Amino acid sequence: MIDFVLTENDQKILDHVRQEALVCRKYARHYDEHEDEFAPDELPEASEFPQLNELFAGRTDEDTHVVIMSMLISAGQTWGDYTVRMRRGKGGLGNAALRAAGTPEQVAKWQGLTLAMAITEPGCGSDPSQVQTTAVLDEGTNEWVINGEKIFVTTGCRCEGVVVWATLDRSAGRAGIKSFLIEKGIPGFDVTHKEKKLGIRADDTAAMVFRDCRIPRGNLLGGKEEIPKQSSGGFRGVMKTFNMTRPAVAAIGLGIAEAALDLTREQLSAGGFDVSYGGGLRSQPAVVQKFHELEGKFEAAMLTVLNAAWLSAEKHPNNVEASIAKAKGGSAVREVTQGCIEILGPMGVSRDHLLEKWFRDVRITDIYEGTGQIQHLIIARNILGYDRTELK
Repeated sequence: MIDFVLTENDQKILDHVRQEALVCRKYARHYDEHEDEFAPDELPEASEFPQLNELFAGRTDEDTHVVIMSMLISAGQTWGDYTVRMRRGKGGLGNAALRAAGTPEQVAKWQGLTLAMAITEPGCGSDPSQVQTTAVLDEGTNEWVINGEKIFVTTGCRCEGVVVWATLDRSAGRAGIKSFLIEKGIPGFDVTHKEKKLGIRADDTAAMVFRDCRIPRGNLLGGKEEIPKQSSGGFRGVMKTFNMTRPAVAAIGLGIAEAALDLTREQLSAGGFDVSYGGGLRSQPAVVQKFHELEGKFEAAMLTVLNAAWLSAEKHPNNVEASIAKAKGGSAVREVTQGCIEILGPMGVSRDHLLEKWFRDVRITDIYEGTGQIQHLIIARNILGYDRTELK
């Protein structure tokens, strides 16, 4: 039975996360306006707060599963700021791919590094099966030779290594795509520049170029070199990475949406509006009706995230539910933050407050790790039973 009721231990952890989030807000505007700087791995106030893992001590089976808690914690952290953290942990999207598809030997060797994931290319965005970066095996030296260009690589400047998607055979389509572990600093691998962005400016996003970049044969993620004839091969395996990261992306955006709602509720109450429920929508002012509609969008989206996480915790397939969470979350956070700006008027767009920044930051929720349009295609294909050639 699905049960998202929080225990006392759960609430203690989330209260702690909120306290840290309030500290992070003090630094949010600075790193938004100084995009050339990296937010520190640890804020000066970090010594005043215990490590998060310390708060998990003493938990029992009665407490909420850690997978579900991870979603709530992600939302709680971004309730402060999308990109500034009390402590910036090790790891990136590439680490999730490593855990999902890496061999035990690869996991042991690479798990201590922060790994980015390089998928998007100048001519390949929402359809990763069109990857043009190539990997050619040099059997004489037992090395893979990587050539290609990647753009919009999250954590591309900070990372210590990257999981790169490349094709062994373009004619094989998705089946020919493999992932390769490449460490920073090796010849032929260059981070060419850091992107300037609309939002999440404190998170670095980089462009990368690979020119005859040679890596050991054993750096093929998962180690399977054969190209299957009738399936997507390793492509399908690595895509499973997104079954948990897509709900997490939605949770991150929803943390900001909740912050926007909290600010708006506070301002409406200060202006004399009763935003409590009861009495029916028709008896409420239009501005309160709109606010309640925004709260509803937030709650519905958060439930899709928790449902996808619950399925994962119970070891059930959650591919469709992960896409639903990502699609619903991506649209909800945009509508909620924009709606809060509309309610608050000039205050909503003033740089004296963080709401306009939150509006810019959440835009990414609907873009990276699969756009909202792509999620709707995935959902439709699964519900209608079509394959990718029948429904594009």
